[in-house]
Amino acid sequence: MSSGIFFRPVPAEQLESALEIELKGFPPDEAATLESFSLRQRVAPDLFLGAYMDERLVAYVCATLSSQLTLTHASMSTHEPTGRSVCIHSVCVDPAFQRQGIGLRLLCEYISRLQAPYERVLLITHEPLRLFYEKAGFQWLGPSQVVHGPLPWFEMRIDLSTTLPQGAHEALQRPSNPEPAGARTLASFPAGLSDVSSPSANRYDLLCPRPECGSIILKAGVGKLVQAPSTKIDLASHPLLPTLPDPSINTHWWLVTPSPMQFENIGFSRPVASLGDNMKLIACAECDLGPLGWCQQGGSEFWLACSRVSYRT
Repeated sequence: MSSGIFFRPVPAEQLESALEIELKGFPPDEAATLESFSLRQRVAPDLFLGAYMDERLVAYVCATLSSQLTLTHASMSTHEPTGRSVCIHSVCVDPAFQRQGIGLRLLCEYISRLQAPYERVLLITHEPLRLFYEKAGFQWLGPSQVVHGPLPWFEMRIDLSTTLPQGAHEALQRPSNPEPAGARTLASFPAGLSDVSSPSANRYDLLCPRPECGSIILKAGVGKLVQAPSTKIDLASHPLLPTLPDPSINTHWWLVTPSPMQFENIGFSRPVASLGDNMKLIACAECDLGPLGWCQQGGSEFWLACSRVSYRT
């Protein structure tokens, strides 16, 4: 988690910097415009909060108010000054500062600043980000009626009248596996895959292969062992990640279905153009080590390379 971060409202003269981050973080059909940023900052300046490092804006959260109890197209496009629902439009971190815990720290700080008369915080998100928002205390409500872009949206909420116990935010941000003892690489097992499968599912919890991280990626018994063609997903080599075979050669994968909610902790890249418009890479959600595997955007199959995860024995 990065140190040296401080938080303050984003002034009007820094909206272009915020927009640059927005355009890096969202596809064109979801990104806001400078006009919409200007409106949000003008009507609700206290709800446009930035995270700064050495005076540089590296992340922000912005919202407007609504009197509605749920998010609709109307509540997302208008601002009601007397509204008691805080409707979050964007939570975005500059890609150069991602996977350092800044986004979660900013969101928790944002929520802690919301006082009466505000009663709730609402947002919509795509399913892969559910775990991130749950760590900040949001409750999953299910599909949203808002349609924007090709992917479905889901609504989440925090009821501000329900006070979290002291230290709850800190507890939610702790590593999922603070003492990753017993983690072993696939190569350390004498019989290889036979030692880690039972009989066709993963016998052990799958962990991030970075020893000092050891985040729990998948619980035992959830992944299915399959043999399928390799995939050229390496954009940069990493000494902790064994090289995968040529795409013409079969290799072994842990196949996870039918949704990313089967994972304990996982992160997804945006679609990688050089690999195909719909392919996304899978990485550790806590330290960003990857790629550990891949999936298709909007698909129901998630592929983890057996050799690129550790096993908790």
